[in-house]
Amino acid sequence: MPEKLATDVFSEWAKIGKDEGMERGHSASVNAMLDMVVPKLGEGFSAIDIGCGNGWVVRKLLEMGAAYSEGVDGAEEMIAKANSIDPDGKYSLGRLPGWAPEKKFDFVHTMEFLYYLEKPEEFLSEIRTHWLNEGGFFIAGVDHYLENEESLTWPEYVGVHMTTFSIEQWTKHMENAGFNNIEIHQVASKDDFPGTLVMMGQASHQ
Repeated sequence: MPEKLATDVFSEWAKIGKDEGMERGHSASVNAMLDMVVPKLGEGFSAIDIGCGNGWVVRKLLEMGAAYSEGVDGAEEMIAKANSIDPDGKYSLGRLPGWAPEKKFDFVHTMEFLYYLEKPEEFLSEIRTHWLNEGGFFIAGVDHYLENEESLTWPEYVGVHMTTFSIEQWTKHMENAGFNNIEIHQVASKDDFPGTLVMMGQASHQ
């Protein structure tokens, strides 16, 4: 069976309300991620969520003290859903890599996005260089990685490309992208799920 584009799959999911299930399913991991980063950010920080879906993290960041928060997603129906929920917010339709924000941010967040890219390691460098203010923080969560054995069947099951890296490989890619103060965590583990793999780094020269 030929691979589908992940953006097409997520547009279909938005149409049937599956985005709400994604929000519920990822909330524990995202809450843990935001709790790691937000205390490190200055008052009135700016933020962007990559792969924002219906925009729930964008809105959550505003509740947590962001002065400005926006989102980008490649799935047209997800962006339509975000705009319908939050007409005053900024949600951009953009296929990544290739799309770039109009400005840099203090905080870049992404959950369950990176492994859909053919070369996520190259995009990490792009984020470090073109998306983050000096001293800004990046955090990414992925549930599909080598040590989460159950996730290794997902590419075939969903019918989309997924790049599979180990924890060690993800760590090395963060280092090669130029991030400093890198932290690697596994959060929200339960039963047979070893947890969301979380990678955090800072765009600084220290």
